[in-house]
Amino acid sequence: RFYEKVRALHQDPKASVDNPLLAFSLIKRLHSDWPNIIYSDEATGNTQALHAGLRELEQELPGPEDLDGAARALMRLQDVYALSVKGLASGVFQRAGHPPLYSPSRRVSLSADDCFHVGKVAYDAGDYYHSIAWLEEAVSLFRLSYGSWNLEDRSSLEDALDHLAFSYFMAGNISHALSLSREFLRYADPSNQRVSRNVAKYKKLLEMGTGASGTGRGATVPHHRRAPLMPSLVLPLSPQAAPEQLLHLSCSYETNSSPYLLLQPAKKELVRIQPYVALYHDFITDAEAETIKGLAGPWLQRSVVASGEKQQKAEYRISKRQEPPLPCPPAGGTAASPAWLKDTADPVVRVLDTRIAAVTGLDLRPPYAEYLQVVNYGLGGHYEPHFDHATSRKSPLYRMKSGNRIATVMIYLSAVEAGGSTAFVYANFSVPVVKNAALFWWNLRRNGNGDGDTLHAGCPVLAGDKWVANKWIHEHGQEFRRPCGADPQD
Repeated sequence: RFYEKVRALHQDPKASVDNPLLAFSLIKRLHSDWPNIIYSDEATGNTQALHAGLRELEQELPGPEDLDGAARALMRLQDVYALSVKGLASGVFQRAGHPPLYSPSRRVSLSADDCFHVGKVAYDAGDYYHSIAWLEEAVSLFRLSYGSWNLEDRSSLEDALDHLAFSYFMAGNISHALSLSREFLRYADPSNQRVSRNVAKYKKLLEMGTGASGTGRGATVPHHRRAPLMPSLVLPLSPQAAPEQLLHLSCSYETNSSPYLLLQPAKKELVRIQPYVALYHDFITDAEAETIKGLAGPWLQRSVVASGEKQQKAEYRISKRQEPPLPCPPAGGTAASPAWLKDTADPVVRVLDTRIAAVTGLDLRPPYAEYLQVVNYGLGGHYEPHFDHATSRKSPLYRMKSGNRIATVMIYLSAVEAGGSTAFVYANFSVPVVKNAALFWWNLRRNGNGDGDTLHAGCPVLAGDKWVANKWIHEHGQEFRRPCGADPQD
């Protein structure tokens, strides 16, 4: 039965990771459902073979961090795109009263156990806003199938009721917490002393007219665990621009006085004047994009971001990003490949550097620019609002001794089916992912000060796999290529 279920879900292999619901259920099947099948009483007849088979692959399977991260990704998509939990559970990516944001080729639903796991991740983080929504759906689905149980499930109606009741208590809805706890005792375990004590405490609180303090006092927590709260993502507003700005926007073929571009000018779309943002269409070829992804793939790790003097793994940047360059080993040692792509890594990277220099008119020779950095945003991957340029002289960026980041070139190496836009938050506009295009903007004004309008974020990937290559260009070496203006305020 489990094999038939898996085979049915993999009829279209390409769709397995594009649809976030399929991706979540795939991770969950590999992390928990399959081991539950293997270690079940029903599998005792061929236990030895099953256990041996699992041990061979165990190191390659998703771990608890992967499964919890996938659950948090679904909650992030729920928040940012205002998706209903009931709709998500039934495979629909839609906000109320609007057309679907994404219509997968094959609709996939989540099970009661799936919804329970997402709710439990929120519950363990003390995030009762999300735990209530997902546990409500789990309870609803468990009620529909009450009396039947799937071998691979880790939870049941009783588990969902127990956690949902306490979530409602922590949210201040004591009467509903009491109702759910009574249902637990009626249908599950009438002799459960902990839930019975909670019922008595809920009744006492209601009689006293006291609301929940939000500290969890007065009721016993089921399977108590706590984790740091997940940061929220700022939702970008709808694109707007002043009429006078829109009048000056244009599309053009640009040579930028570069012999390199004479035979094949750059296809430039001026997206905004302030901040200056341009999109260069067909900047790279499909073959070049695949080469860069192939070169970067083996080095991708969980994102790190600059944090004062150190670099830390970040929850608010959910992507796989290459680490900073490794030091060279002593003579005779085993050389580690560079974490960021140098122009010597492959002719494609060298050609790309030449193309960026021609289009921008800037000097990319070391140390005036950083190595090409490649990022992969998967299930719900996003990056919260940030500046590319340093906002403090203590920033690690100044260790390069080449000044601040004057400009950014962001190359879209893949297309996404939905989501993933680059949103300029203060400037109030966003740029969708355009495969093989390059987005360019100035981070600094001509006087060297940071441009506050360049605060930008990577919206969560709703469906698909987003690959981006970043090239950061520094101030030094650009003095005569982008000189200061006559106005000190410019």
